[in-house]
Amino acid sequence: MKSTLTVAHYLNENAEYLANKIVDEIVSKFGFQVSKEDIEQARQMYVEFLTFLSDSIDCDEGSIPEELLNWSRQNGERSAAKHHRISEILIRYPDTRMVFADFILQISLDHELSTEDVVLILKRVHHMLDVSINETVLAFERKSEEILEKTRSELRELSTPVVPIENGLAVLPLIGSIDADRTEHLMNFVLPKIPELQVECLIMDFSGIVAMDTEVANHIFNVYRVLGLLGIEVLVTGLRPELAISAVSEGIDFSSIKTFANVKQAIESVKQTT
Repeated sequence: MKSTLTVAHYLNENAEYLANKIVDEIVSKFGFQVSKEDIEQARQMYVEFLTFLSDSIDCDEGSIPEELLNWSRQNGERSAAKHHRISEILIRYPDTRMVFADFILQISLDHELSTEDVVLILKRVHHMLDVSINETVLAFERKSEEILEKTRSELRELSTPVVPIENGLAVLPLIGSIDADRTEHLMNFVLPKIPELQVECLIMDFSGIVAMDTEVANHIFNVYRVLGLLGIEVLVTGLRPELAISAVSEGIDFSSIKTFANVKQAIESVKQTT
């Protein structure tokens, strides 16, 4: 019987050859195309994986190569950045695990390891593969959330533009739904810019608001109060009949705010008073 050290030496000496065979076998199992870039990265990762496995056969169980963790995270981040689905990663895992385990099992048997040693090596292989897929998924989720937050931020910027009309007059079109997140953006990023534009009168256009409820009205009134404290007159336009009816039914009082049917009427009103 040969010791596990003989297998370790074999894996280290033949890492590149074995990695190529493993990757080719794994890819052949897939029922879909894999990019050349992904294949080359997988070859390099498996070379490092086999080298680490050879070094860690007689080490404490549970240790994981940093190279494997980094590759797994990069794989997850890269997939998220390309807007792939997480299923495109997970679908590869069963074939990858089985092919890799079968290779290691065959090598162990060829070197006449004991059943106990074979089980030990396979346990370490499966543990490293499991940790790898976990790190990949976690990195995918983190990157996806980062991309989503960036998209939300960009949408907030686009959906709350302050549009100057003429000296001292600007329009703030409200589009979609107004929630706590949008209100925070209005308060922290949009409103501070209004005095910089030397706006004396701001028209808040409701034409793009899809629904009106108490929460929305409270958010709007918060904006209205802040602008009033800054000495800026606020006019409301585009309050559609169904929105007005909904507002009244919710007990919302717009009587203290000047309202107009559309932006054109509001602008004409401002011009008549100046």
